[in-house]
Amino acid sequence: MTDNSARNIPVPDAVPTVSVNPVTLPAPERGLPLELRITAPLHGDALPIVLLSHGGGSSPYLKSKDGFAPLVDFYAGHGFAVLQPTHLSSPSGGLGLDKDAPGYPLFWRSRIEDFRLILDNLDAVEAQAPVFAGRLDPARVAAVGHSAGANTVSALLGARTGGTDLRDPRISAGVLLAPTGSAEGMTDTMRNQYPELDADFAHLTTRTLVVYGDQDGNPVATARGAGWHAEPYHLSPGADALLTLPGAKHYLGGIMGYSLAETDDEDPERLAVTQRMTWAYLRSALHPGDPAWKQALDAIRDNPVLGIVHTK
Repeated sequence: MTDNSARNIPVPDAVPTVSVNPVTLPAPERGLPLELRITAPLHGDALPIVLLSHGGGSSPYLKSKDGFAPLVDFYAGHGFAVLQPTHLSSPSGGLGLDKDAPGYPLFWRSRIEDFRLILDNLDAVEAQAPVFAGRLDPARVAAVGHSAGANTVSALLGARTGGTDLRDPRISAGVLLAPTGSAEGMTDTMRNQYPELDADFAHLTTRTLVVYGDQDGNPVATARGAGWHAEPYHLSPGADALLTLPGAKHYLGGIMGYSLAETDDEDPERLAVTQRMTWAYLRSALHPGDPAWKQALDAIRDNPVLGIVHTK
């Protein structure tokens, strides 16, 4: 895609941003303190919060608080305060290189608790990042996750593994980027290696957008092809929108980092669609009555080469 049609998906002009890194929260039971980065507009108050959960990948330094700059920069430049922790699964700043650590390799439960720790300690976050003191809005919180991070976010939105309810009611909207699908759709190898990913989406009741690429087929993970990543939309009552990106693979045009070697579908136009559509969804979800999502739907409806949206 090279015709710059994504610019027709409306967003306001970007504003200057500032980032504080690292912010460190004590977490004795975690094994390591929790480090996070916060990026937000330089000016403005009552900033809605986006919690960002990274996945895996072959770039050791970007599956952490230091990754996903294309999303972080865009969200922050358009009005959100983005808080991104380094989960214990990360080999840089986590325990991802310690095969003897409890919870290795996904540290699935710890990932979920990372966000509870952040939301419980927003005052401490602001104290370490005084440029944001009094400017975050704890009443407007969304969560965004990619791949394994989408599984983390789905649990916070209500999906259950082993019947355990880990939903956090402080999070009122979510975006699942290239999420894992049902356990029934996994290969035996995937299911046996990562039993934590056996999510029951029937209890995911929080408003959610699911985004996937129609070329994101991974035979190691699933025999159902790319459509497996769309299953959280079809299987959950809360997921009310599905964005399919034609030609996209697992990194949705390049969300994990700029000019990243592992991004096998890098495309500035496709990335712009991912940025703009997810931003619009979050904007309207956290500001009821805001027309951003409707305007985005109107803009993309006549240009299916950019993306196809289903709603329910």
